[in-house]
Amino acid sequence: MNLPLSGIRVLDLSSIIAAPVAATTLGDFGAEVVKVEDPGRGDFMRRGAREPGGRSLQWVQDARNKTSITLNLRKPAAREIVHRLLPHFDVLVTNFRPPTLRRWGFDAPTIRSRYPRLVALYVTGYGLTGPYADRGAFDRVASAFSGLTYVTGEADRPPVRSGYATIDYMGAYAGAFGVVTALYNRDHRGGTGQVIDLALYEPGFRASEDALLAYSATGQVRERSGNTNAKVVPAADFDTADGRRISIHAGTEPLLRRLCQLMGQPELCAQPRFATHHARVANQAALYAVIADWVAGLSMTEAMRLLVEADIPASPLMSIADIAADPHFRERGTIVPVQDPDFGELLMAAPIPRLSETPGEVRSLGPALGSGNAAVLGDLLGMSTQEIDALRADGTI
Repeated sequence: MNLPLSGIRVLDLSSIIAAPVAATTLGDFGAEVVKVEDPGRGDFMRRGAREPGGRSLQWVQDARNKTSITLNLRKPAAREIVHRLLPHFDVLVTNFRPPTLRRWGFDAPTIRSRYPRLVALYVTGYGLTGPYADRGAFDRVASAFSGLTYVTGEADRPPVRSGYATIDYMGAYAGAFGVVTALYNRDHRGGTGQVIDLALYEPGFRASEDALLAYSATGQVRERSGNTNAKVVPAADFDTADGRRISIHAGTEPLLRRLCQLMGQPELCAQPRFATHHARVANQAALYAVIADWVAGLSMTEAMRLLVEADIPASPLMSIADIAADPHFRERGTIVPVQDPDFGELLMAAPIPRLSETPGEVRSLGPALGSGNAAVLGDLLGMSTQEIDALRADGTI
């Protein structure tokens, strides 16, 4: 299949999750991605491997569809190799902090002036500008700074972060979207390359709904509300008779009428305390108590059957074991089985989004460290075996 990004070359000069997964996403849709790693250690996401520089489970997935080369970027000779490679590439992806970028000659002004057709994605903790630009950040810190952590959790308990690296993966998809947009502008609108400046906290902040609007208009500060939402009632999680938990959303008038009918209390919707949105918000504790009592008398399977039959959006809270066993994930292709040389048969998240004519593919799994050195340095730069061996001997690669 001729994938939509076939012919696009990406040099991945990044580590951990957000920026590397942006590059992986481009690779899922056909881009040729060359991943630059430190010799001996490799990317941080190889951690958990059986030996230094080995392949961890997360590496197998998050570095799929890539070729690995090694360059010790602390050495000027290695940085010069990067500059020799860049004319052969369409996209540069990096997440070094701005001071490191400047010290190594990979800062945005230098890259922009030397490679005018290059699309350069910079994913940094706080962006390339602003008073905090030189600070570092990881998913947890970016989530805190974005405001997402503050509003997550129960009202009477300290805030909690997401159970996954949500900010990192949001940043990955925002970065990939930025790259594709910039490539379209370059190749189909007569533009040039450009710099994409993505701060890690920004996708999390963009997900803050109307929190900033409300604060700027009224001074209202959004606070934690646990598993409920003051603006949408009823919409919450409830315990079943068999110890499971299900999420139900009946926050529109038609859905609420169907839920009341399903619970055998059709008159509930007409009661003044529940008849309007504002009334339900004011009396949500009473409404949730009624729903909780109904759900508590049913098993998860029974509750889900009734809710689905009534066309009320609901789902069990799914563990990863539930997901692996669920037929929808398998039949839709959200999960794909792969065969890995180190780990055997694995289940993996499929490329998203799903394109009808040119869907993404898992063509290869996270590569062995430096396994592409000879091919990339030889084919693109014309280096001989002797030259590559010399670079390896002096620690450049």
